[in-house]
Amino acid sequence: MVAIRERIDEIDSTLIALWQERAVLSQEVGATRMASGGTRLVLSREREILERFRQVLGADGTQLALLLLRAGRGPL
Repeated sequence: MVAIRERIDEIDSTLIALWQERAVLSQEVGATRMASGGTRLVLSREREILERFRQVLGADGTQLALLLLRAGRGPL
C-alpha cells in the first residue's frame, strides 16, 4: 500500500510540473500571437484540444481540457 501511494504521489508531482509547463508555453503562444497582430485565442485550436481529450477520456476529459485551457489563457 505504501509503495502504491508513493507512486501516486510521484505521478501527481509530474502532473503538476507538466501542468505548469503547459500553462507557461500556452501563455507564450498567446503573447506571440498577439504581438504579431493575431487574436489572443484560436477557437478552432481549443476545439481540437477539447475533442482530443473527450475522445480519450470521455466527459471528464472535456472538463480536464477546459481547466488546462483556462490555466494557459486565463478566464474568458
